[in-house]
Amino acid sequence: MTSQPQRAIRSRWLFVATILAGSFLLFLVQPLVARMALPRLGGAPAVWNSAMLVYQALLLGGYAYAHAIGRFAIRTQALIHIAVLVLAGLTLPFALADLPPPASGLEALWVPLLFLATIGPVFFAVSAQAPLMQRWYAADRSAGDPYWLYAASNLGSFTGLIAYPVLVEPSLSLGMQSIVWSAGYGALVLLVIFAARARWQADSSSEDLPAGEVAEPIGWRRIALWLALAAVPSGLMLSTTTHLTTDIVAMPLLWVIPLGLYLLSFVFAFNEHSRIGHILTRIAPVVLLLTGAMAMVSSGADSLATGFATITMLLVVAVALHRRLFNDRPPPERLTLFYLVMSAGGALGGLFTALLAPLLFDWVWEHPILVLAALALLPDRPLIGWMDRLGLDPRARRVAVLAIVLVVVVLSGLISGWVIAGRDTLVIVAMTAGAVGGILLLGKRWAVVAVLLALMLGRGGYQTLASSVEGARERSYFGVYTVREEQLPGARGLTHGTTLHGLQFTGKGSELAPTTYYGADTGVGAALENLAEIAGEDARVGVVGLGVGTLACYRTPDQQYEFFEIDPLVLEFSERGQFTFLRECAPQAPIHIGDARLELERSALQSFDALVIDAFSSDAIPLHLVTSEAFALYASRLDDDGLMAVHISNRFIDLRPMIAALAREHGFSAAVRIDREDLAPGISPSMWVVLSRDDTRLKRLRELRSDLQWEELPEPAEQVWTDDFASILPYIQWRNVLGY
Repeated sequence: MTSQPQRAIRSRWLFVATILAGSFLLFLVQPLVARMALPRLGGAPAVWNSAMLVYQALLLGGYAYAHAIGRFAIRTQALIHIAVLVLAGLTLPFALADLPPPASGLEALWVPLLFLATIGPVFFAVSAQAPLMQRWYAADRSAGDPYWLYAASNLGSFTGLIAYPVLVEPSLSLGMQSIVWSAGYGALVLLVIFAARARWQADSSSEDLPAGEVAEPIGWRRIALWLALAAVPSGLMLSTTTHLTTDIVAMPLLWVIPLGLYLLSFVFAFNEHSRIGHILTRIAPVVLLLTGAMAMVSSGADSLATGFATITMLLVVAVALHRRLFNDRPPPERLTLFYLVMSAGGALGGLFTALLAPLLFDWVWEHPILVLAALALLPDRPLIGWMDRLGLDPRARRVAVLAIVLVVVVLSGLISGWVIAGRDTLVIVAMTAGAVGGILLLGKRWAVVAVLLALMLGRGGYQTLASSVEGARERSYFGVYTVREEQLPGARGLTHGTTLHGLQFTGKGSELAPTTYYGADTGVGAALENLAEIAGEDARVGVVGLGVGTLACYRTPDQQYEFFEIDPLVLEFSERGQFTFLRECAPQAPIHIGDARLELERSALQSFDALVIDAFSSDAIPLHLVTSEAFALYASRLDDDGLMAVHISNRFIDLRPMIAALAREHGFSAAVRIDREDLAPGISPSMWVVLSRDDTRLKRLRELRSDLQWEELPEPAEQVWTDDFASILPYIQWRNVLGY
C-alpha cells in the first residue's frame, strides 16, 4: 500500500503542472486581447493600463470566488469549479466584443467594459486556479506548506507573457492564437479534473482544523499592511509601463516587460530559500535612493540607461515588498483570505494608477508617489550600523539624522540649479552624495523618505512642479501634454512625452510659417504646398492627427481641409488660442474627434485629393494605422490619383520596409523625403513617405520640388502587417535603442 507522504509527493507535480498551465494561459491572453483591441482603441499606453485594471478586477473576483467556496469540502469545491470552467469555456474561442464606439471623454470607462465583455468569463474562471490549487494541495497535510506553489504560478505567468511577443505574436495570426489558447484551456480543464481526483477523499475545508487548534486571528492592521504591500508594486508596475510605452511603441513587447518583472518578483519573493530574493531585498533601499531620485524628471524615458534603471527599480522594489508580504503570510488555513487581500491590494494599485491618477493629476505624479510609498514600506533596518559603531547616544543620533537631512535638502537646491545650467558632472556627484546620505540614514524610515523626496525635487522635481503650478501641463486619457514658451526664443511649443508635437512663433510680427516636421522642405510640406498645381485649386485634404494645427497653414482659399483627432484635449489647445494655425488658416475646417480609422469609415468614398497620416503618440506608433486594413481604408477614401503623405519619423523603429510592403500590396508608388540637414530655426528632422497610385502625380511633385533630395523605399518587408498579424521586432533600430 502506498503511504500518504508518497502519494503527496506523486501528486506534487500534478499540482505544479496545473498551476503552471493556468497561469501561463492567464497571462498569455492579456497581451493577446490587448493586441486584438488596437484597431478599435488606438495605441495609447492608457489602453494597456485600462486592460490591466480589468484583469486585476477579474483576478480579485476569482480570488474572492476561491475564498467563498473554500468553506466546502474539496469534493464539493472541485465539482463547483469544474462546472464554472466548463460554462466559461462556452465563450471560446473569444473574439472582441461588438460594442458601439465610446462617446468622447468616456474612453476610460468604455475600454474596461470592452475587455470585460470580451474575456471576462474565462479570465475569472482561470484566475481562481492559483489559490484553489494551493488549497487543494494543502488539504493533504503531509504535502507541507503550499505557498511555494505561488512562486510556480508566477513563473508560469512570466513565461506566458514573454512567450507572446517573442514566439506567439510573430508566428500566429490573432484568429489562430485564439484557437490555440482555447485548446490550452481544454487541457487545463483536464488537469483540474485530475487534481480534483487526487484530493477526492480529502474532506477538509478552510474552516476545518485539527482538534485543539484555533485559527490565527487576522486583525485589520495586518490586513491594511497586506493591502499596502500588494498595492504599491502593482501601481508602480503600471506607472512604469506608461513611462516606457509613451516614448517607444504601444506594443505587447514593451507592455509585458514591467508586468513580466512584476510577476517574476513573486518567484523570488515567495521562496524563503531564494538567495536572489534575499539580496534584492537587502539592496532595495539603495536602489530606490539611486534610481528613484529620477522619478520626478518630466522629460521621459529618453535613453536606454533611464529605461533600464526604471525597470530595475521596479523588479527590486517588487521583490522586497512581496518578500515582506510573504514573511507575514498566515497558516494554510487562511491561505485564500491572504490571497484575496493581496489581490484586492493589486486591484487598488491598478485603480489608483489607471483610473484615478489621470483624473486627479496633470502629470504622472502617481509614479513618484508610489516610489516614496515603496521606500516607506521597506523593512526598516540599517545597512551599515555606523551609529552603533560610533556609540552615539539617542540625542546624538537625532542630531546626526537631522544634520544629514538638512545637508541633503540644501544639496537639493544646488542640484536643481546645476541641472538648469547643464553642469552634469556636478549633478552626478551631488546626487551620489545625497544617496550616500540616505544610505547612512537607513533604519530611520521617515528621514530616508525625506532624503529621497529632496533628491527627487532637486533632480527635476522643482521644474515639474513649476509647470503644474503655471498650468502649462494638462493630462487626458491619451497622454500628458505640456505647452512651453522656452522651446525657442519667441516660440511656443506643445510636447507629448519627450516629443515636440508642434511649434508656433509668437513674437511680434511673426508669420504663420510651418514649423517642426511640417516645413516647406519636408515631404508633406512639398506635397501640400504644390497640391493646387497637382490636383486643382479646389482640392480636398484629410489630415489624421491635428497636433497644433500646423498643416492648416498650407490651405489655399478654395481648398477644403478636414482633421481627424482622437484626443479632444489636443483640439482645445487651438480653440483656446494657445496655437492659432487652425483659427487663422482653416477656421471652417471640420474636425472629427475619435479614432481615425473609425471616423474615416464614416466619411465619403474617394473624397480626398490628399490624405496625411500623422498620428503619433509621443514617439509611440499607433500600430493599427499602418496595417493592410488601414491602408485599404485610406485607398478607398483617396481619389485614384490622389496623394498620401505618411509621417514615419521615429527614433526606435524603421518603418520604411513595412511602408514599402504596404505600398506594393495596395498599388502605390512612393518617394521618401528625409529632411535632416541645414534646418532652419523651428524645423525638426523628419521622414515622410509620399505615395500615389498615379505615377504621373508623384513624378509631377518631384519635378516641382526638384531641389529636394527624394529617395526610394528599401526592399519591402516579406509580410505586411495586418490587424490579425503584426510584429515590430524586425524593424527595431537597436543602435538607437541601446544608445551607441
